[in-house]
Amino acid sequence: MLKNIDMEKLKHQLAEDGYAVVENVLDSAQLERIREVVAKRMEHELAHPLAPDNEQHEDDEEIRAYYKKHYTVSDAEAQRMVTRIHQFRRDNAGARWPMEIGKVSKNFLHLPTLFDNDQSQRVWNLLNKDPELIPLIEHPVVLPMVQHVMGEDCNLHDFQSTSIGPGTGGGAWHVDAPLGQIKEPLPDFPLTLQNVWMLDDFTADNGATRVMPGSHKLRKSPPWGSDPLEGEVTLTAPAGSVAIWLSNTWHRSGPNHSDKQRRAILCNYNVSWLRNFADFTTTLAPEVVPTLSERAKYLLGFGARAPLTR
Repeated sequence: MLKNIDMEKLKHQLAEDGYAVVENVLDSAQLERIREVVAKRMEHELAHPLAPDNEQHEDDEEIRAYYKKHYTVSDAEAQRMVTRIHQFRRDNAGARWPMEIGKVSKNFLHLPTLFDNDQSQRVWNLLNKDPELIPLIEHPVVLPMVQHVMGEDCNLHDFQSTSIGPGTGGGAWHVDAPLGQIKEPLPDFPLTLQNVWMLDDFTADNGATRVMPGSHKLRKSPPWGSDPLEGEVTLTAPAGSVAIWLSNTWHRSGPNHSDKQRRAILCNYNVSWLRNFADFTTTLAPEVVPTLSERAKYLLGFGARAPLTR
């Protein structure tokens, strides 16, 4: 099946429209195994949520208010975000951000693991928790397209799984971080590239991603909100397919009007000089590293950082 894919056509569509979809990339056995791994991980994290700590900081309420304003989270999830920031400070010599939380780079912020008022779920650091998924980052359909856009000197920005719950309203239009925090006009080249592995069928009714073709050429962020835009495209495809889009292409998750969850794996790549969203080098199990290819090591950040001067 893979040898029948017209890579040059996909590269052209990615450049012109800002997105591309490749159907039925995973075979049935691969898809079933990946779905099993992700479902088990999501079930485990739902059953074992982060326990709140007993710390109290003077900006706790400001943090809670930020998450309640910008994300559809429950009070319990907002408190978990406070707890995660407490841990972040402990991991970073107690350092505080010198600006209000709304101006902090999104690369330094935890995002909710439960959203849409606990109806939707996200699993962070999925590769560290389930390393058998690492081969996806080198997939022979996706990686060549990534390298075509960014060159070979690129790294993995993030790797997570998401489940968009039934009866949820979808997300807001956006460009991927850090573009949303950069003064316009935005760069005329992408800083990151995202691909989404569809673990369920993506349909117009179950929360399939919406994109705005050609928006990557506008060099600006979309208007805030989730209202439909004239000319938007819904990325519908069967489970086992993959969608790819540039970081500066406007996109959002659609509303899920079905009675079932819509699951996917989100995999982002970035130019090597951009700070990664996830630090795989410090969280990947040591016994996994020797099993990696040289390309996978570099994608995960090994050798892609400033040298230690002694």
